[in-house]
Formats: sequence, structure tokens, C-alpha cells
Amino acid sequence: MTPAHQHAGTRYWHPLLWLTIGAVLLVPVIAMRFTAEVAWDAADFAAAALLLVGGGLAFETGARLARTTGQRLAIGAAILLVVAFLWADAAVGIV
Repeated sequence: MTPAHQHAGTRYWHPLLWLTIGAVLLVPVIAMRFTAEVAWDAADFAAAALLLVGGGLAFETGARLARTTGQRLAIGAAILLVVAFLWADAAVGIV
């Protein structure tokens, strides 16, 4: 398989990844309009954006290095678990 064909599938998940990250960041913006329970400030949004964009970039790097779909799924699952753990720890301090 030529390098041009090797990453042809990335055209499908690449925009979906970044749209999902944007959508996750919009959830607290919308929630703040409807409840006082969600009160994020600029630092909260910056930390969440850093965590999510960092995870997205890590996935893109890992997915480019992976040779099979199974490896990409494993990399994605590992990164998702790390991001979820860090998010939960930042939210309530589980560690």
C-alpha cells in the first residue's frame, strides 16, 4: 500500500475528532445558561481545552504510527481512559 493510500481513512475520523472536542467544550457553555451548578471560568475552559486538544493530538500521532485498525483502537481507548481519569481528577480530586 502506498503512503497516500495508507492514511486515506483519516479523512473520515479527523474532522469528527475535532468536532467532538469542540462539542465537549460547548457543553459547559450551554449548561451555564440553564443552571448555576455549572460555573466555569476562563481557567476551567483553558484547562479543559488543553486536556482535550492534547488528547486529540496524542491520538492523531498514535494513529499515524499505528499499522492496523486494532492498534488505532487500542491507542484511542488508552488515550480516552487517561483523558477521562485526568478530567475526573480535576473535577473532584479522585486521587
